Amino acid sequence: MADNDLQLLQGTLDVLVLKTLSWGPRHGYEIARWIKDTTDAELQVEDRALYVSLHRMEERGWLESEWGLTENNRKAKYYQLTREGRRQLAAKGDRWARYAAAVFKVLQTA
Repeated sequence: MADNDLQLLQGTLDVLVLKTLSWGPRHGYEIARWIKDTTDAELQVEDRALYVSLHRMEERGWLESEWGLTENNRKAKYYQLTREGRRQLAAKGDRWARYAAAVFKVLQTA
């Protein structure tokens, strides 16, 4: 692993996917592209990890999906948040903000 590679910490992917879907339904490629673009390519999601996360959250009732057509007229599975998914996003987002603030405090000590 090169020094400039950032890998997702365990448990991070789900909250990133939930946040990505908070603006509406997206298919897997759109989710991965949004995360990459939003983080200036610092975070890149591997396909396998993304689909494992999507399926896990769908089984937990946080997401629901349906087939649709992309802007290129290709068939794709679109995922969207359920009410429970929005609740999970709020809880996990708050937990991550507290965690990041605590780590930042440690890193800022002289």
